[in-house]
Amino acid sequence: MSADTMRAVVQDGFGGPEVLRIQQVPRPVPLPTEVLVRVHAAGINPVDWKTRGGTGMVGVLGEPPFSLGWDVSGVVEEVGFGVTTLKVGDEVYGMPWFPRAANAYAEYVTAPARQFARKPATVDHVHAAAVPLAALTAWQALVDTAHTQAGQRVLITAAAGGVGHFAVQFARHLCAHVIATASAARHTWLKELGAKETIDYTTARFEDATSDVDVVIDLVGDAHDRTSTRSLQALRPGGLLVAIPAGVSPELAQAAEAAGVRVTPLLVEPDGAALTTIADLIDAGHVAVEVEDTFPLEQAGAAHARGEGGRTRGKLVLTVTD
Repeated sequence: MSADTMRAVVQDGFGGPEVLRIQQVPRPVPLPTEVLVRVHAAGINPVDWKTRGGTGMVGVLGEPPFSLGWDVSGVVEEVGFGVTTLKVGDEVYGMPWFPRAANAYAEYVTAPARQFARKPATVDHVHAAAVPLAALTAWQALVDTAHTQAGQRVLITAAAGGVGHFAVQFARHLCAHVIATASAARHTWLKELGAKETIDYTTARFEDATSDVDVVIDLVGDAHDRTSTRSLQALRPGGLLVAIPAGVSPELAQAAEAAGVRVTPLLVEPDGAALTTIADLIDAGHVAVEVEDTFPLEQAGAAHARGEGGRTRGKLVLTVTD
């Protein structure tokens, strides 16, 4: 291995976790306004394994070969011309380039400096890498899209997952009344995070267990038991459904109009400024980051297999550099 190459996880075709393999690839060089970050840890998200299998962001990335991953935490090793917000040696985290390729399953990444933020000082790189995509999704859904207000009733499906456990905490921070769906084993933990009500989706239909909801953050989608469509029944007239996994189909839009409620899709965007705010919340002790397990970079396939099995509490993370 030379100074011009690095280890990265690549795939040459679509398929199961076995298509992921370690390869030596050229080390990227930062362009003007970009930074080179030595990756210490890379978060894993459902969009990663969906893309690996041929869906997800394939429409953006195209056909393999390519590298996966968007969540990174690491240290700035080089800055391109014009960068004034970061310097060599800064510890940063971010979700660069999404939905275009960021190649985060690697030892180094380059991206515009303003797509990163200084990582939370109170957590290590593993926990910082678990934050960006999931937390930005939750933040952009609740703050930028729903404009959640104090006292509003917010229902969050799949609340124990990566996006969900941040959404619960952000909604609590916004002084909303949080209703969370999860298996019963997760209820105590979710109440510690800020849920006022919990619904066991394995034994009850959430639309029968709650009503008069102002905002639904649906992290499941209609592909699984028509969760988005069922969410419409829990909303008050004029309430808002933010449908995240699969967006809004024509059928869902028609059902929302008939029910007198609003519905919108959301795809997360890079946002260094929001990550700075989120880091402040983490450092102040208002937001906790849950990492269920870590895997070395060479075991990216095993990590994907674990994530695809479902029932993950919080996030899975790849460790890249000590």
